[in-house]
Amino acid sequence: MWQSLVFFLATILVVSQGSELGLSHQIHLLRPKSGSGGAIVPNVSCLSWRVAVEAHNIIGWSTVPKECEGYVGHYMLGHQYRKDSKVVANEALLYAQSLNLTGDGKDVWIFDIDETTLSNLPYYAEHGFGAEPYNSTLFNAWVLKGTQPALPESLNLYKKLLSLGIKVIFITGRGESQRNVTTTNLKNVGYHTWEKLILKGSAYSGTTAVVYKSSERRNLVKKGYRIVGNIGDQWSDLLGHHVGNRTFKLPDPMYYIS
Repeated sequence: MWQSLVFFLATILVVSQGSELGLSHQIHLLRPKSGSGGAIVPNVSCLSWRVAVEAHNIIGWSTVPKECEGYVGHYMLGHQYRKDSKVVANEALLYAQSLNLTGDGKDVWIFDIDETTLSNLPYYAEHGFGAEPYNSTLFNAWVLKGTQPALPESLNLYKKLLSLGIKVIFITGRGESQRNVTTTNLKNVGYHTWEKLILKGSAYSGTTAVVYKSSERRNLVKKGYRIVGNIGDQWSDLLGHHVGNRTFKLPDPMYYIS
């Protein structure tokens, strides 16, 4: 009799927890798997892999481990990705609100574009959430459609920063050939004004994102701008020199750019 009661109570607990966690909204079944960098590692779950990626403990990886495709898909399309993004954006706003700004128009905030201001999740949902090797032809064709939605948390931060008198500068790894479509896309989804939109020119061909973005930030500082904040989804957006007074890392377990 008591065994039946224990089983009944346990069942209620599981159902209750599942409801609280939003498991009924799962895009993929959340099953912790093993894997890191594509190789099986005993007792390492996909959640642990994602945390290690965000902490920059796993670097230089080219694809999401195949066994973690479902987990990453559930994370990106479920509630947690948006919740994590909101925490980052809220912290950035609290910091910005604490600043004593000069009001001379030289206080700027750096935004990355892909997976920071604009989301490519519709593309990656069709390409294994990063478990497929990167295909530049397919991805560039997607970018040229100019239909990338805004990441709502970043758009809200952008608007709040402008209201505080902080100007926005975009620095993106997109090439100059994509300037027009990127400009139109940004404006269509709510990013209506900015100080500068910096795209990667041919002079940086073959260089890493860290070198390119560091150089462009240095140029801004030389022109008298003060980088009060910097937000991006890749560590390469936030490493190097002249990174700004504070940096904020948005989640992105789908790809890695050095």
